[in-house]
Amino acid sequence: MNQIVLNHVSFQYPNGFLANEDINLVINQEEQVAIVGQNGAGKTTVVKLMNGLNKPTVGDVTINGMNTKEYTTAQIARYVGYVFQNPDDQIFNQSVYDEIAYMPKYYKMEEKEVKKRVDEAADIMHIREFLKSNPYEIPYTIRKFVTIASILVVEPQYIILDEPTAGQDLNGTKVLIELLDYLRRKNTGVITITHDMEFVADHFKRVIAMANKHVIADGTAKDIFSNDAVIAESKIKRTEMGMIANDLGLGKDILSPQELVDVVKDRLRS
Repeated sequence: MNQIVLNHVSFQYPNGFLANEDINLVINQEEQVAIVGQNGAGKTTVVKLMNGLNKPTVGDVTINGMNTKEYTTAQIARYVGYVFQNPDDQIFNQSVYDEIAYMPKYYKMEEKEVKKRVDEAADIMHIREFLKSNPYEIPYTIRKFVTIASILVVEPQYIILDEPTAGQDLNGTKVLIELLDYLRRKNTGVITITHDMEFVADHFKRVIAMANKHVIADGTAKDIFSNDAVIAESKIKRTEMGMIANDLGLGKDILSPQELVDVVKDRLRS
């Protein structure tokens, strides 16, 4: 089985700051996982360990059995793609087409295959009309889709999305939901870092909560959002519906409007 495995992993920056401590995680390729927690909890550092941008100070990270210490980040990128929170940290080409085509060309794919992949990735992200544009002259939200397309084009087995809904409107969020459905059908693993609890509750079956450099909880969205201790330590919020239901004394495990309606209907019947 293809897996990302973190085995007793700690990471310390050169300045001595310990960002992750004794992390143990197994993420299967077919999973879509959300990692939540306040800023500084260690979320970004831990996902960068998953694609080789960080190498563990202690312990081992393996991707489908490959130890990241033995491979370059470029080699690992064929398996684990990383989409930065800020697209300007990732984009460096002068056209959207060239940005998306960069990695296929780096891997020496034939031009016909490169064009085919670029067109497919652009269609998935609804950005074909921007292929000839300078990425710095298009809206920020579209630039984020360009960076996602530049990872999709390589067809990795796992994709890391850092705050994908940040700055997105309803249409942009709809495109992201379509992306998750597409990746699920392709059996591509997804790991996302986000503060968007509605996005987490609606679209991720597994949620990992982090706080103070550690993983403090790992379970379903209901497991995480109904646990007062986890919410307090990780400093996350319940969903809007969850907060309403909790305030009304209807339970702590309600996540969506439909669940709230169903509980209210049951109460009225009884």
